[in-house]
Amino acid sequence: MSTGRRPVRRRRSRPTAVRWTIRIALAVVIFGVGVAVGEALHDNPKPDRGLVTYVRTLTHP
Repeated sequence: MSTGRRPVRRRRSRPTAVRWTIRIALAVVIFGVGVAVGEALHDNPKPDRGLVTYVRTLTHP
């Protein structure tokens, strides 16, 4: 005779730990790529063509 209960399934902690490890590793890689791109943009020498840009705000009298 059945009691109507389903067997309790145990959750495996290993796949969850593996998923979190992959997520953290991916976040570290994305962060590293962001830092590398930021440094590359910061270290990029600007061309000096002798041009000067002036910015003025126009006002209506």
